[in-house]
Amino acid sequence: MATGVAAVLLLAAPAIAAEDVVNTGYFGDVAIKGFDPVAYFTQNQAMEGSATYSHHWLGATWHFASAENMALFIKDPARYAPQYGGYCADGVSLGTVTTNIDPKAWRIIEGKLYISYDPGAAEGFEKNPMKVANSKQHWADVQHTLVSEKLQTDWRKGTSN
Repeated sequence: MATGVAAVLLLAAPAIAAEDVVNTGYFGDVAIKGFDPVAYFTQNQAMEGSATYSHHWLGATWHFASAENMALFIKDPARYAPQYGGYCADGVSLGTVTTNIDPKAWRIIEGKLYISYDPGAAEGFEKNPMKVANSKQHWADVQHTLVSEKLQTDWRKGTSN
């Protein structure tokens, strides 16, 4: 039976991996703890979004501080969405998954938004170009791990009904 489950998981992985994974924390479906991804670019600050201005994209709900920010995101989500689905960029640079993030610990580097688990990690990520390069190298493996974990969790939920 375990072999059959593994085969199903392997067959399903490519379909899920085609969609980026988004960090919604440990509970719920709200991306980057409800912070507005557009505000980092337009306001140069971390701003909490509102459920009043929300949009569903890549299996997660994204919150925005205004209708204008929501419209900008809908027009070009890849421009504003954080790298690595909002998982800790510093953790990804080490080849690990860190779900716990601080949306106030962020940097825009070469036009891309990176969020980390604390301000020190964000600063270190920005100051060390190798961390940016390493995160780009490790993302595929980290993403594969996230997809595998999601498949296993979804399968367990399906069998517990």
